[in-house]
Amino acid sequence: MDFDFNLILVPVTIILFIVWLLDKLKFKQREKLGKGNENFIVSWAYDFWPVLAIVLILRSFLYEPFNIPSDSMVPTLETGDFILVNKFDYGVRLPIVNKKVIDVGEPQRGEVIVFRYPLNPGISYIKRVVGLPGDHLEFRDGLLSINGKQVDYQPTQFQREKDKLSSFNVNYHLETLGEHKHLVRHLEGRNPLVEQYNYAMQANNQSYIPFVAKDSQVFVQSEGQNWEVTVPKGQYFAMGDNRDESADSRFWGFVPEENLTGRAFYIWMHKEPGLHFPSFNRNGKID
Repeated sequence: MDFDFNLILVPVTIILFIVWLLDKLKFKQREKLGKGNENFIVSWAYDFWPVLAIVLILRSFLYEPFNIPSDSMVPTLETGDFILVNKFDYGVRLPIVNKKVIDVGEPQRGEVIVFRYPLNPGISYIKRVVGLPGDHLEFRDGLLSINGKQVDYQPTQFQREKDKLSSFNVNYHLETLGEHKHLVRHLEGRNPLVEQYNYAMQANNQSYIPFVAKDSQVFVQSEGQNWEVTVPKGQYFAMGDNRDESADSRFWGFVPEENLTGRAFYIWMHKEPGLHFPSFNRNGKID
């Protein structure tokens, strides 16, 4: 999800509206020459700007479609899923600049959010909200706690056919965050935080150290097995459901409130990469 279609939609809609308005108030080509006989740009303005305006309003303030390009949210979202994002839940924002003009609501723990990647706002990311502003998160011996309370985390027999191709033993757990129950994926014997931390130490390159290791003595003392962090005001801590294959807040930091795009709530289509027809067998609500 690396392109903001509004960068094209907004200027084109504005230009066509200006052309339409000028013809209505000054040039009056359609009135004098009749429909179809005016300049082609004037014709486009009459035919297309109302439609583009409706699309712009829907995409900017209500619902926007996105395509999932990676496996970071497996099994909740698969590569090739097409989803709808509610743009209204977290406040009305101006297109392109993403500035909030009407405060409606805030993300709740466990919701799946789309946001502008903090290190490159031109790219959209999708993750799950784990930590809210003010939360203290601790990860010890494979278990996550929020504000001193351990997250409910139950083993399950769920399996995916694609997991047979993995070089790791894959297992799933049912995790409860707030009012949301969802599956998280783990690869036995793999800890990407430790891998990146050890690589950074060997290369003496601080830029490769995971975010949760930079200021956490817990992480350093335990060689990366444990970490803890407190979420600042106006920020969120987000993680992928594919926990051992997700570049998320553990690696690059918090999600600022101003970077929020909306809440992912529905899968409406799926298309496998390559020459495959779209399917609708994954349609449904996003938990």
